[in-house]
Amino acid sequence: MALSLELVDALKRFLRAQDLTYRDLASRLKLSEAAVKRMFSKRAMSLERLEQICDVLDVGLADLSAEAARGRKVMAELSEAQEQALVDEPALLLALFLTLNRWKQSDVQEHFLFDDAQWTRLLVRLDRLGIIELMPGNRGRPLTSRNFRWRADGPMERYFRLNLLGDFFADPFDGEQDVLLLLSGSLSIAGIRQLKQRLGEVAREFDALLARDAALSARERVGVSLVLAQKPWLLQLFHPYRRSQAG
Repeated sequence: MALSLELVDALKRFLRAQDLTYRDLASRLKLSEAAVKRMFSKRAMSLERLEQICDVLDVGLADLSAEAARGRKVMAELSEAQEQALVDEPALLLALFLTLNRWKQSDVQEHFLFDDAQWTRLLVRLDRLGIIELMPGNRGRPLTSRNFRWRADGPMERYFRLNLLGDFFADPFDGEQDVLLLLSGSLSIAGIRQLKQRLGEVAREFDALLARDAALSARERVGVSLVLAQKPWLLQLFHPYRRSQAG
């Protein structure tokens, strides 16, 4: 099987930490040095071979996975060009949503009109954009952090304001799984900061729930969108009644 680059890099770090060379590893595995070098360069090794290497290094697979995660550089936000590519191709945006939520290809094709070639093309495109890493079996591993955010006033935020906001609020929020709270009032600057911090905590809790439920099948999950927003604001219809603040 082909290992991810992060796993191979983690193995190399363990080798360096124990002052072991490819020749040393080859000797303990009873392989040629060339075979070991080839295995690492092509990232091609069976699970049994991987376990043998872990035994030599005296590390478990869980330790290796944790080390790989520590060495992984994740994106806190996408670039302007990456966001624009998603805005320009709605199918690509859908593919990213499904990949972030760990949909299997069989589930995707059960619910959406993508054949094998179309779904593969979308994943390859996301891989080339540097948003996911395409893995064996047409699985995509996100390269973003779990709680990445869209760019402030970036292509996606502008697209949402102009095209999706009306769609989001078009239907009444009267279902069992719906909630809409329209709140307004006057707060101190300290109060506003405290509320902003609390909204951030809600966003992180949402991310944690996504991670918890990601292992469930597509049939056991419901797509949910959450809009959290806060700004100093007065309804436009109130403006004619305001006194001028100039003077």
